Amino acid sequence: MRAWQVNGAGEPIDVLHSVHVDVPDPGPGQIRVRVTAAGIGLPDVLMCRGTYPLTPPLPFTPGQEATGVVTAVGDGVAREIGSRVMFVSAFYEGHGSFADECLTLSSSAFPVPDGLTDAEAAGFWIPHLTAWTGLVDRGHLARGEWLAVLGAAGGSGIAAVQLGRALGARVIAVVADEERAAFCLALGAEIAITHGDGPLAPALRTATGGQGVDAIYDPVGAEMAEDASRALARNGRHLLVGFAGGRWPTLAAHDLVVGNCSLVGVFAGGQSAAELDEIHLGLSRLIGSGALRNAVTAMPTYDELPSALQRLADRKVVGKLVMVP
Repeated sequence: MRAWQVNGAGEPIDVLHSVHVDVPDPGPGQIRVRVTAAGIGLPDVLMCRGTYPLTPPLPFTPGQEATGVVTAVGDGVAREIGSRVMFVSAFYEGHGSFADECLTLSSSAFPVPDGLTDAEAAGFWIPHLTAWTGLVDRGHLARGEWLAVLGAAGGSGIAAVQLGRALGARVIAVVADEERAAFCLALGAEIAITHGDGPLAPALRTATGGQGVDAIYDPVGAEMAEDASRALARNGRHLLVGFAGGRWPTLAAHDLVVGNCSLVGVFAGGQSAAELDEIHLGLSRLIGSGALRNAVTAMPTYDELPSALQRLADRKVVGKLVMVP
């Protein structure tokens, strides 16, 4: 079968190579899936560079999230061959989804909700699981609250904008330029702010009529997050999701204390099977009601993967990229 392999640390365009490898056999608790669409995300860029915490030993096939059809099951798995699933791949073992077939734990695969195409489902689960963990389980976002989403036009931000809107929050999208601002407004953000226009905290306070934001969904970190945190309202929550900006933010403890604010870690992992099933059900209901949709903006083919991943690395992508065979 075909598979993209990383053979050294560097930029995606330089280190990704298409090879032919044997079809992998699923181990105990695993399934093998024929990939019909694979989401392309920033962690894949970081794995190519060797800076992602879960980067497997070389050589490996990246690709975290995908949709496909089950072709084989390992010991202890009761799952029907031919069933359609969206899943998180066994990328940490080197069997990522940028291949014709890949492996995943059966517990990491879920039925595709009605209303999602293969391409939409491929890029759906990880960002929306993370958004649910942050906004619902950790952030306790309430209807009518102000939510600021940093990096709102990226894969993680798209999910938070839509879920925040579906939960009844007033969403402010923080983006790099006017093109991304228009994109997020079309997704349902009430206000879009371009962070290159000046300090972010005053702009957020102005947008909220001086109140400040009740929650910050932060997959960016670094200086942008430090700036935004100064706009937290009393009892506000800063949700630490990621550090696409290169580092976690350093926030002043004094400012958090005097505002009764919380710094909240968000990790979309470690949930029980029952908890994941409940999140899947909640997201499926929102999809069914029309409140959620995945904003796939381009579908590069298998052969176009390196250049597509490089565009993402160079921050030239608006929305979600999904690789199709």
